[in-house]
Amino acid sequence: MQQHFIEQIQHLRGLKEEEKSIAQKVLNGQRINQEEGLFLFEHSDLPFIGLLANHIRQKKHDKRTYFNRNFHLEPTNVCIYTCKFCSYSRRIKKREDGWELDLDQMMDQIKLYDGKPVTEVHIVGGVLPQYNFQFYIDLFKAIKAHRPELHIKALTPVEYHYIFKKAKVSYREGLQAMIDAGLDSMPGGGAEIFDEEIREDIAGGKCTSAEWLEMHEILHELGLRSNATMLYGHVENYSHRLDHMERLRQLQDRTGGFQTFIPLKFRNQNNEMSHLPESTVIEDLKNYAISRIYMDNFDHIKAYWPMIGKDTAQLSLSYGVNDIDGTIDDTTKIYSMAGAEDKNPAMSTSQLIDMIESAGMIAIERDTLYNVIHDYSKEEFSGEEVLVNSGK
Repeated sequence: MQQHFIEQIQHLRGLKEEEKSIAQKVLNGQRINQEEGLFLFEHSDLPFIGLLANHIRQKKHDKRTYFNRNFHLEPTNVCIYTCKFCSYSRRIKKREDGWELDLDQMMDQIKLYDGKPVTEVHIVGGVLPQYNFQFYIDLFKAIKAHRPELHIKALTPVEYHYIFKKAKVSYREGLQAMIDAGLDSMPGGGAEIFDEEIREDIAGGKCTSAEWLEMHEILHELGLRSNATMLYGHVENYSHRLDHMERLRQLQDRTGGFQTFIPLKFRNQNNEMSHLPESTVIEDLKNYAISRIYMDNFDHIKAYWPMIGKDTAQLSLSYGVNDIDGTIDDTTKIYSMAGAEDKNPAMSTSQLIDMIESAGMIAIERDTLYNVIHDYSKEEFSGEEVLVNSGK
C-alpha cells in the first residue's frame, strides 16, 4: 500500500513543495498542523487531497464501509432557540405549525420497530420546557423496559445544557442520571462552528463552544462514547473549520471518546440564511478529504447521506469517508426541511449495501459502537428490510 501511494504521488505533475511535505507526513503517519490544513484548502486540487485522504482511509479500514440499521425519534420541532441556519424548528409563537409528542406517542413510535432488526434509536429535537430532566429520565427508562437491547443515542449538549440548568444539576450529575436511566451514547449535533463570534451570530443563546466540549469530555470520563459534527459552508472560512477540527482533535487526544467526525453541509432553504449559496460537490468532497487527513485520531469519518444525497455520499467513499450512517427510513425531517436532496430520507438495507458495493467498497453493518454485525463480503444480505413510515 505504501509503495502504491508513493507511485500515485509521483505521477502527479506540478506538486508544490508544501504538498510534497504534507504527502510525506501522510506517508509517515504524522499529524499535519493548521497551516498545512489551510494550504490544502486554499491551494491544493481535489485529486491530490483525495489521494492523501484515501490512503489514510485504506490504511485504517481498507475498503470496509460501515452503516447501521437505525431510526430517529424527534420529540418536537418547536424550540426556544432561533438559530439562523435552522429550517427545522418552529418558534413557540408558531407552535401550531410543528409537533410536540408526549411520552406515550414517543413509545408508540418506538413500538413501530418491534420485531425489526434495528439496533439504535437516535433522539434529538427542539428545546422546550416540558421536555425536562424527569421527562427524559422517564423516556429512557421506558425504552429500556420495552426493548433493553436497543441502543439509545440521545440528545446534544444544547439540549442537555438547558435541561440540566433548569433542573439545577451539574453536567456530571445530569449525565450520570441519564446514563443510569439508559443513555448509551451521545450524538454529535449542536457543535455548529466553534468560533465564538460566528457561533453567537448564527446560534446565539445556545450552549457555548466550551460548554459543548466540556459536556463531551465529561461523558467520555463517565465511560460513554460520542460523535462530533461541524456545520460548514455558511459564513465561516477555512480557518474557522480548522480551528473547529483542532479543538476536537485536542479533546480526542485527552479522552479518546469520540467515535466519528461528521461534517454537516449547510442547506439554505427555509431559513434566515437562505441568501447564502450552498457549497459545491467539489467543495464537499474537499472538506471530507481534509477532515480525514486532519482528524488523525478519529477512527471514522461519516458522510450523512440524507443531507448530501446518495450520489455525493457514494463519491465521498473515495475521499476519506468510511461510514454513511444508517437506514434511517423517513423518521428525520431535520435536513429534508432545509432542502437536502432526499426529501423523504429512506434507504433499505439492500439499497445501502448496493450503494457501497457499487463504489467498489465492502459493506459492513455495525452497531452504534462499531461492533460488526454483518460483513457482506462474507455473506449475502437475506435479512428483513427496515422501512417504517413514522406518519409524522
